[in-house]
Amino acid sequence: MNDSHELPALPGLAEVEAAASRLAGVARRTPLLAGTPFDELTGARLLFKVEALQRTGSFKFRGAYNRLVLLDAGQRRGGVVAFSSGNHAQGVAAAAKMLGIPATIVMPSNAPAIKLENTRAFGAEIVLYDRFTEDREKIARKIVAERGATLVPSYDDPHIIAGQGTVGLELIQQAAEQGVTPDLVLVPTGGGGLMAGTAVAVRALAPSAALYAVEPEAFDDTRRSLAAGQPLPNPPEARSICDSLQISPPGRLTFAINRSLLAGALTVSDLEVETAMARAFRQLKLVVEPGGSVGLAAVLAGKLPIAGRTVAIVLSGGNVDAATFTAALSR
Repeated sequence: MNDSHELPALPGLAEVEAAASRLAGVARRTPLLAGTPFDELTGARLLFKVEALQRTGSFKFRGAYNRLVLLDAGQRRGGVVAFSSGNHAQGVAAAAKMLGIPATIVMPSNAPAIKLENTRAFGAEIVLYDRFTEDREKIARKIVAERGATLVPSYDDPHIIAGQGTVGLELIQQAAEQGVTPDLVLVPTGGGGLMAGTAVAVRALAPSAALYAVEPEAFDDTRRSLAAGQPLPNPPEARSICDSLQISPPGRLTFAINRSLLAGALTVSDLEVETAMARAFRQLKLVVEPGGSVGLAAVLAGKLPIAGRTVAIVLSGGNVDAATFTAALSR
C-alpha cells in the first residue's frame, strides 16, 4: 500500500493482552468446543470458538468495550456514534450502557429486526439509513460533528482490532488446555477486524497455524484485495444473506495486518451458509447467524483439504431473525 507509512501503529500481541486484561470479568470467555460429530464427518479435529455465546451475541462486544473504556471523562460526556448492520451496534450500545456513555447508532433500515430491537433495548438512539443509496459513514460523521461525539469504527481502529484479537488469544490458550495446536484457523471476515486481531494473536502464539479469512461469494473483497495487493471494494449490486459481512472495502489497518499474516481467503455461497447454519443447529445445538457460519460452511463444502488436521473455526455471532433461521433449517 502506497500510504502504509501514514498508518498508526498496528496492534501486536502486547495490545491484545492489554485488551484481555480490560475485558477480564466483563466479556465472556466463550467455549472452545471439541469432540463434535463433525470430526467423524470430516476426518479432522474441529475446534469451534463459540462467540455466538458472547455478550450481545457476537464477538463485537470485545472491541467495543476495549475502545470505550479508554475514553476520558470529557469524551464520555460527549457520547459515542457508530455505524453498523447490527452486531457492532449492539456491542457499542451494551458497552456504552455499562460505562454510562450516551450512544447513537446509524443502522441500515433492512437490518435484522432482532439486531434493531436489541440495540434499542440497550438504550442507544438509532438513526436508520438505506444501505444501497445512502452513505452511513457520512451520516455518522455529521452526527459526530453536530454533537461533539466520538466515532467508534466497527473494525478499522487499533483498539477495536486488539479487543477482537482476544478471540484468537483465548482460542490458542483453550486449545493448549486441550493439548492441541490448530493447523488451520478459519475466521469470518467483513471489514477484517476480527480476522486481523485473531491473526495477530494466533501468529504470535501458534506461528505454524495457517490463517484463512472466509467471506460470502458476493462480498469477496478480502480475497480479491489480497490477490491485488491493495484494498478493493465489492460491487454495489452485491447481495448476500450474510448481513454482518457486507462491508467494503477492507480497512486500511486491517488489510495491512491481514496481507502479511494470512495464508489466504475462502468464499462460500449463501446455500452453503444455510447448510452450515442447519448443521450447527442439529449437530452442535447452536444458533449461529449467516455471517457467523461461513467458516463451518467452508469446511463442509470442502474448500480446503483438512483430513487428519486440527481446524479451529470461529462462530462469530448468533444474532439471526427467526425467519432467516427457519428458512435455513427448511433447506
